[in-house]
Amino acid sequence: MDFHQIYRPLTAHPFRSNAQYREYEPCEELKPYIRCFWGSFMPYRQYKAKEPVQDIVIPDTCMDIIFTVDYTGNQLLGKFCGIDDRTFITCHEGDEERDVSIFAIRFYPWSAFLFAEESMRGTRNGFFDAGVHFFGLQKEMKSLLFDVAGIKERIPIAERYLLSRIRLERNRTVFADALFKILKQKGNVEIGRLSKEVHASDRQIERIFQENMGISPKRFSSLVRYQYLWNDVLFSARFQAADAVCRYGYADQSHMLHDFKRFHTMNPETARNYARSEWERQRHDKRMNE
Repeated sequence: MDFHQIYRPLTAHPFRSNAQYREYEPCEELKPYIRCFWGSFMPYRQYKAKEPVQDIVIPDTCMDIIFTVDYTGNQLLGKFCGIDDRTFITCHEGDEERDVSIFAIRFYPWSAFLFAEESMRGTRNGFFDAGVHFFGLQKEMKSLLFDVAGIKERIPIAERYLLSRIRLERNRTVFADALFKILKQKGNVEIGRLSKEVHASDRQIERIFQENMGISPKRFSSLVRYQYLWNDVLFSARFQAADAVCRYGYADQSHMLHDFKRFHTMNPETARNYARSEWERQRHDKRMNE
């Protein structure tokens, strides 16, 4: 099933595009599994931070493998980030100048396990050495990332490896059916009813989701509902909170706003302005450079 056609998770800054961070679509064969490739366009100089640089990371339900190439220190750091179910603030406090580049793979929540050597159990809110779960990928990319600097040249290399290692036989009907119902109902599901609909026990569904995603189906459903709401907040011409309450099965408007702020740390209007302000700034900079 092409789940990516009905579910498009977003970060807190979906319009971001600069020399240090750009997103790229994968090839057609990988679109059902890879949300995007992202990273720096080319190596860049990371300067000392005069003051801490903070950024917000919201639960986008995706998993990332992030390779940081440190040319100054001649080392490569590969990290794997499991699904987060809470928002956090990153803080960069660079104490020295370095020449670096970033290359990352963002998986949809249902796909990382298809490429991994280990299950996703225990990865929720985790930050691991990429070699623990993706030893083959890290080994393949390690030397190549030093030899190939541009992200557009790195992507085909990663795609060839991923296409050669995907293990579609790991996909189980129960998991696919449960996932489809959660996404189709925009996260507004009751797990007991879900079990009956996919003809499996609560315990079986719990075990499969933990193995494949590292998160419970109930928690995942709440994140999916939040992500559909965030899409509405950001892209609806006239977002109406009352309509969203009915659409996503919240008890009332207060419940919806509390749930959104719990995952985003901001109310919907502030979150939308935060995301769009970056987009407007980039449009302004582009016009000034033309």
